[in-house]
Amino acid sequence: MTAAVTALATTPVKGLRVVARPELTLAPSGAPDNRRFYLVDERGWMVNGKHAGTLSTVVADYRHPDRALTLTFPDGEVVGGTVQLGAPIDTRFFSRPARARPVLGAWSGALSEHIGQALQLVESLGRSGVDRGRLGAVSLISRASLRGLARVAETRDIDARRFRMLIEIDGVAAHAEDAWIGAPVRVGAAVVRFAGHVGRCSITTRHPESGLVDLPTLDLLRLYRAGLDTTEPLAFGIYGEVLEGGRVAVGDAIVPYR
Repeated sequence: MTAAVTALATTPVKGLRVVARPELTLAPSGAPDNRRFYLVDERGWMVNGKHAGTLSTVVADYRHPDRALTLTFPDGEVVGGTVQLGAPIDTRFFSRPARARPVLGAWSGALSEHIGQALQLVESLGRSGVDRGRLGAVSLISRASLRGLARVAETRDIDARRFRMLIEIDGVAAHAEDAWIGAPVRVGAAVVRFAGHVGRCSITTRHPESGLVDLPTLDLLRLYRAGLDTTEPLAFGIYGEVLEGGRVAVGDAIVPYR
């Protein structure tokens, strides 16, 4: 294995645009503040970019030491302030019950107006805001895999951000990362054990900035990856848990952990 980190991407609010980071520190829960917040509808059910693609036109910035959250909208409007929370409520995170605290302030109203649906911004309690929790706190895709999918799509390249992965790497063959499942690897100063493949949903059909459906990703994956022995259907990329926390930066090597 000769691989290195070529990109890192996170967002503090699940469903909003992922943003490139030069470095981050992995903890047992993943990258701190990644998907710390999420959105729910009037029933308390989570809403993400699969349900409302225009969420990806909004960029969030969060600084935990002073609890400062800022949302920047495509028209240049900026909504910011210090996070204050209401009493805990019951929500549904995908199909699972989850406790969360409503974020008080102007953010929910601004996002509701932006997508034309009543939304409440909440902060997760007691669990990671990434889809698979701590067991899937890290996700990874290789540039070679992206190039392979681009060839099937007969397009010049595919923006990695549409897959919303934490770590992008280069220096290995397409889908070489599939073979890392079950074995720990060192990524920068952290150690990660990958547990399975990331099964894809319709959010990957949307452009990562406009949110518009512009690529039949799922149909392409059915053609390209059908019949493989994967842990989830329509697999593209892998996920895992953090065994040892540490700093990870663009340019860091990825090597087997012994």
